[in-house]
Amino acid sequence: MTQPQRQPLIVILGRYLARFLLRVLTRLDAQGLENFPETGPAILTPNHVVWSDVVFIFAYVKSPVVTFAAEKWETRPILGWLFRTFGNAIFVHRGEIDRKAILAAIRALKNGAVLGVAPEGTRSYDGILRKGHDGAAWLAARTDATIVPIAIWGHENMERDWLRLHRPVVHMRVGEPYKLPPEARQARAHDMDIYTDMIMRKIAELLPPERRGEYG
Repeated sequence: MTQPQRQPLIVILGRYLARFLLRVLTRLDAQGLENFPETGPAILTPNHVVWSDVVFIFAYVKSPVVTFAAEKWETRPILGWLFRTFGNAIFVHRGEIDRKAILAAIRALKNGAVLGVAPEGTRSYDGILRKGHDGAAWLAARTDATIVPIAIWGHENMERDWLRLHRPVVHMRVGEPYKLPPEARQARAHDMDIYTDMIMRKIAELLPPERRGEYG
């Protein structure tokens, strides 16, 4: 078994600060936190609503998480540092198949990392689950990584609620870890949709029916 990775002190302190702020600024209803993996290879597959998704996950994960970030942020003085320090970011060239980023993600998983991948590929803003893309399924199939479904909702209008001096109720569910069936390892790229559908339905099961979109 891969040993848990040591986390820099600044990351540990940042996580405690994030938990404190979330408890103060929201009424957080979190369940299944024990399902966060301590080691990899594992892939966290959350729904993607707004930018603050990552804050809720970062606050409660047990292991450093490798994330994807658009390459435009890499050279930004503050955001680039945040992505590298707290997100162990793999910077991706959007709009093309970035083979360098894909190989970096595979290498990280095979070295026992926990990788965060939002299968929707972009933010929904309204919290309704969108159609998934094949990236998470492809990486899981090629590395035999454990998959952890995550659903977060109720935070899409946090800023509006704060302006009204309300603490929004935010729900986070971390589902039971699972793996794709063995035959996924031999599946070709154009056959990944069946496994992507499996991943998306695992996320949908954690969401209220009205937020499951086409996976309801």
